[in-house]
Amino acid sequence: MKNKTTFRGAVIRPTGGRAPPSAARPQPSAAEARVRVGREVAGRGGKGVSVITGLPLNEAALEELATKLKKTCGAGGAVKDGKIEIQGDHRDRLVAELMKLGYDAKRSGG
Repeated sequence: MKNKTTFRGAVIRPTGGRAPPSAARPQPSAAEARVRVGREVAGRGGKGVSVITGLPLNEAALEELATKLKKTCGAGGAVKDGKIEIQGDHRDRLVAELMKLGYDAKRSGG
């Protein structure tokens, strides 16, 4: 192959001056983001959690928002893989709170 450099087992290929795909796409604003609030029970022994996805925030901001939402619901929770999980079924309350904060949040699932 042409234009390929090997450095200790790593292969480096030139990008041809293009930006990586993640840098080319701007992050959506709070109003443009597709924020969904759903419910999941898989892998939790039948215990349901409310899961918030699609938030355009970094890990630190997700942690801060999760803390606020947990206090609002009076429940525990965590941030996992870019999603906020709140213990229990609090979808309506979470959608209302996210709307107050300026997110276009919608309830997903049944």
